[in-house]
Amino acid sequence: MDDYDVIIIGTGAGGGTLARHLAPSGKRILLLERGDWLPREPQNWLAQSVFVENRYVSDDTWYDTDGQPFQPQIHYYVGGATKLYGAALYRLRAEDFGELRHHDGISPAWPISYDDLEPYYTQAEQLYQVHGARGEDPTEPPASAPYPHPAVSHEPRIQQLADQLAEAGHHPFHAPCGILLDEENMPYSTCVRCANCDGFPCPVHAKADAEVLGVRPALEHDNVTLLTNAKAVKLETNPDGTAVTGVVIERNGATETYAGDLVVVACGAANTARLLLASASDKHPNVLANGSDQVGRNFMFHDSMAVLALSREENPTVYQKTLGLNDFYFGSDEFEFPMGNIQMVGKSQAPMFRGEKPGETKLAPGWTLEKVAAHAIDFWLSTEDLPSPDNRVSVDGDGKLTLSYTETNAEAKKQLYDKLRSLLGQLDMNPGHLFHRFLYMKNEIPVAGCAHQAGTCRFGTDPESSALDVNCKAHELDNLYVADTSIFPSIGAVNPALTAMANSLRVGDHLLERMA
Repeated sequence: MDDYDVIIIGTGAGGGTLARHLAPSGKRILLLERGDWLPREPQNWLAQSVFVENRYVSDDTWYDTDGQPFQPQIHYYVGGATKLYGAALYRLRAEDFGELRHHDGISPAWPISYDDLEPYYTQAEQLYQVHGARGEDPTEPPASAPYPHPAVSHEPRIQQLADQLAEAGHHPFHAPCGILLDEENMPYSTCVRCANCDGFPCPVHAKADAEVLGVRPALEHDNVTLLTNAKAVKLETNPDGTAVTGVVIERNGATETYAGDLVVVACGAANTARLLLASASDKHPNVLANGSDQVGRNFMFHDSMAVLALSREENPTVYQKTLGLNDFYFGSDEFEFPMGNIQMVGKSQAPMFRGEKPGETKLAPGWTLEKVAAHAIDFWLSTEDLPSPDNRVSVDGDGKLTLSYTETNAEAKKQLYDKLRSLLGQLDMNPGHLFHRFLYMKNEIPVAGCAHQAGTCRFGTDPESSALDVNCKAHELDNLYVADTSIFPSIGAVNPALTAMANSLRVGDHLLERMA
């Protein structure tokens, strides 16, 4: 059994960021990734391969509340979910860290404040080369530093949209983007502002993902080891059940066990819970780190909707994900409860519509799929999903994962959708044409997309109501930590990746102090 100072399970926004932060310490670090390096190949940029053939989606089978199987839209590669994310790197609003009342209930407070995490947000923005502009979004929380890179410019049609929104009294802003772009020196820019970014892997490594800016820099240090195709299946503990003594993995058809003084789980909300649920023992009969009965519970994912509006004129935009609108994040005069975030999503391409819901992609008489894509302006709406103990991950004795989920906050999502519809007449678009874009929706159940999953191992100050303490260490084990979106008590309504990255840096500082 090999011994390490730290074992990190998972290489995404949480694990990959943590590995880079700990790497200069000289401590022996083992990174475990159940997948492989994502292939760099022409199909990376083909909408047909990515969105219709699901070339990079895992072959996992999960089960819904009714016991029906589905294929979750998750990706197992070095860099985790960030390999195909849209690289929208938002901070949670300061208010998101406190208790918020929603239409369907309460969004609970975090055990840390925004001010506690703010320095790490700043570090994460620097690490992931975020482009943005302070001061445009009235809901933006205070920041101790400017964005490290200027905002990504709007292309003409999106600039026109931003101008029209501003003229109507709204507050559009440049969305924070994590891309390796230098618009002042494009001959030397890694990113070329292509159309195949949001939802695609980037074969030229121009996306600020956890492989490119987390794992690869970490591996430049000789003390860091990466094992790919290494699926963690169980955590073993000492006889007293007070510490993890072994991480059991399946690799190359064999079982191997590795030991680390500290073990950090960063597998994503569903799979982090799965690993802890599969690690029950005599000392932990109710699942590892689960004296609170909270492991696996409170699964959240953004109640999101990808919609497209048909512009009266063609929309030749290539890189579209540059604009956001948070005017309705905390409600409106007509609806007192929070609604959420509106942002652009990657530009529609005709192949994205095909093969998924052909009966519903006719959209409008006389509109071919190519014409729809040419005229589409695409929006992503995110509403906060509220934690519920009954929305949970469970695992049976055979390892079958069941994701039980009932939608929350549906009225707030409807209100946000209606707000966007009401804007269309002001935005030089066909007011009757706002359609669901069935991206990532090949499956019929709402959770199949696993978009922005969080919860399942919430952190807190009370061992009776949380699985982890404020440092994201399991209350019941001295050396087990979690560093991904599993720890979130609430999810807010903006993309969670930057918060996961920032919190990993915070946890990393704690681990460095502990190992000093």
